[in-house]
Amino acid sequence: MVTTYKLDEFATGPTAFRFEGADAAGGADIAWFLVKTLPGKGPELHVHPYAEVFCLLEGTAEFTAGEERTVVEGGTVVVVPANTPHRFENVGDTPLLQFSVHERGAMVQHDL
Repeated sequence: MVTTYKLDEFATGPTAFRFEGADAAGGADIAWFLVKTLPGKGPELHVHPYAEVFCLLEGTAEFTAGEERTVVEGGTVVVVPANTPHRFENVGDTPLLQFSVHERGAMVQHDL
């Protein structure tokens, strides 16, 4: 059986949406996060016990992963390995739109 949802059901604020498959009907072993991040903003340094895959749809972001820093544009996929301290910041002049995938049915994050 197919289950459908409205994106608004996953809103965690005015610019963020979070889906955790473990809570979904039928269960799904995946979670995702869709965010629109304003210039100069981004999360604090954190880790996950699994890889995180980011798909930048629009904007420019600087990713920090371990000791590495890289600036990427919309249309780029970034893969951060498990247990790697990471964060991103919108370093552009327009909102950053990105989608991240977590390979677990519930997100596990440890802020540093």
